Amino acid sequence: MATTAKAIPVKPAGFIGKIKAHIEILDPVTWISVFPCLAGGAMASGAMQSNAHDYLLLFLLFLIYGPLGTGFSQSVNDYYDLELDRINEPTRPIPSGRLTKQEALWNWSIVLAVAVLLGSWISLHVGGQRGLIISLSLFTGLGLGYIYSAPPLKLKKNILLSAPAVGISYGVITWISANAFFSELRPEALWMAGLNFFMATALIIMNDFKSQEGDAKGGMKSLAVMIGPKNTFLVAFTIVDLVFAVFTWLAWSWGFHLLMYFLLVTLVIDIVIQVKLYRDPHKGLYFMQIAVDDGFGHTIGKSEIHEHNAFLRFQVVNNILFLVNQFIAAGLIGMKYMQA
Repeated sequence: MATTAKAIPVKPAGFIGKIKAHIEILDPVTWISVFPCLAGGAMASGAMQSNAHDYLLLFLLFLIYGPLGTGFSQSVNDYYDLELDRINEPTRPIPSGRLTKQEALWNWSIVLAVAVLLGSWISLHVGGQRGLIISLSLFTGLGLGYIYSAPPLKLKKNILLSAPAVGISYGVITWISANAFFSELRPEALWMAGLNFFMATALIIMNDFKSQEGDAKGGMKSLAVMIGPKNTFLVAFTIVDLVFAVFTWLAWSWGFHLLMYFLLVTLVIDIVIQVKLYRDPHKGLYFMQIAVDDGFGHTIGKSEIHEHNAFLRFQVVNNILFLVNQFIAAGLIGMKYMQA
């Protein structure tokens, strides 16, 4: 039996309503996700100065990768997922009638043009090999943001393609760009970008719990659809633990011994949490549910699906621990080069 789209009346929108709809389709809550990697890359350079000029440049990088880059990918996603959103998210700007499909096309086209122009100017401003790295990173991110949702490739249809694409877009090019913007590319920054890649990959694997039923009906090959929720938890948790294990080894090899001990404690905490959630996705770590519902809910989302709710509770703790360790490492790396 064919699925019938929910009937949503077209809502007339005045000028202010249109502006709000255009901003909403860029999904502002996702913009902040790129900032930790940009800040980490800049800190690890050891060359960013505490002055208005360098803070302005870092803000421009955030503008390029946040509202413009991430916003572009979110807008493209809404444009090409209209039929799915009519069923799953009928209140989104296009299915609700607040934006026409043509207006949505103009939205991501203009955002793309501004991102390319501003990114090209910044690349030329830096110049040389560092400018080339920034330019290649930006265009890689924009390209992945488009083919992630757009046919014929539509990477999001298969987790084996979509998760790495997200990892590169959010974890790799941001770290590398910010680092190259202020200094020669540090080898430690490449390692940190790699850790962020695998962490983002693990998290996006579990984020697909929320759409498992719809993915199965629509032929989307998420890991949860292919191997089931329990095995998906095992795969994702193994990746997360390997990230922290490698991070611990790197801290030791770089001479950051106090950080190494802190990472070992972090790894133990994460494993304890993982065991509790794996055994009981419904009630495991339930004391963290208030953080999902009332604390970080607007940032990380909410869900009625047990496995996805378990992932959200895990994400709150894991992300805080990973970000704290990442910023400490970035600061120590930067201090090392400042003293060189």
